[in-house]
Amino acid sequence: MTYSSSRSSSISRRVLLGALAAAGAVPMLGGRARAAASMEEIKKRGLIVATEDDFRPFEFVKDGKPTGFDNELVDDLRKYAPFEIKQEILPWTGILAGVSTGKYDVAITAAIITKERKKSLDFTSPIADATHYYVKKKSDTSIKSIKDLSEKTCGVQAGSALLGRLPELKTMIEKAGGKMGKIVEYTSYPEAYQDLALGRTDYVVNTIINLKSLVLEKPAVFEVGQPVSGPSFPAWAVAKDNKDLLGFLNGFIAKQKETGRFAELQKKWFGEAFPNLPVTFEPDF
Repeated sequence: MTYSSSRSSSISRRVLLGALAAAGAVPMLGGRARAAASMEEIKKRGLIVATEDDFRPFEFVKDGKPTGFDNELVDDLRKYAPFEIKQEILPWTGILAGVSTGKYDVAITAAIITKERKKSLDFTSPIADATHYYVKKKSDTSIKSIKDLSEKTCGVQAGSALLGRLPELKTMIEKAGGKMGKIVEYTSYPEAYQDLALGRTDYVVNTIINLKSLVLEKPAVFEVGQPVSGPSFPAWAVAKDNKDLLGFLNGFIAKQKETGRFAELQKKWFGEAFPNLPVTFEPDF
């Protein structure tokens, strides 16, 4: 497979290292890692929550206000928690590294559970389905199935779990008699979608929920294709072995499910609820 950076937003050394850190490959830049805060410390100074700035429909900013599935749950968490919730909104590439090194207590975002990430992070119960699909331009009649992706240019976010699972797609294409084409990495999915609309890439790989949201917003421009991965689930992340905080967050999620609030927000933001999500998930990749 051939990898390259986005022309519109080439990945600098700083961003590249941040992306690798998000995947659990390198320590956070800027000094010594801090130990994860205990629940006693959190109760005194508040819970420091990190959310993404632009990952629809999970988290994004509209009219200067954070919104989306996870941000609504952050609002609910403020009512549930007996301590202050301090929210930091930042690009994806700095979030998981910041949690693993103690800068933030929890990543309340759609972080896909992977084997690599579980080396430095623990995950809550899954919050949705995250099977990977491809999306193409609706006007591109050359792509009708997986075999038509042969030697086509693929867009994907740098440092994401989807990038790590592209070998699954490579195998699918090769079984269909084709060859994986060039892969272009982007710092954010809006940039990837823009290049797809402009014809700079042929298709983009993302989770089904994100792609449904994209097509709902721009039905005349984009069209979702077939799945390109096995089962996959997103969840919130805390530092490895921070069991008390993990238990607190899982208790909150269980309560939201019990009251029906979780399903309500899933239907609002994803167009469907996921009543059969596993309580825990051990990834194969």
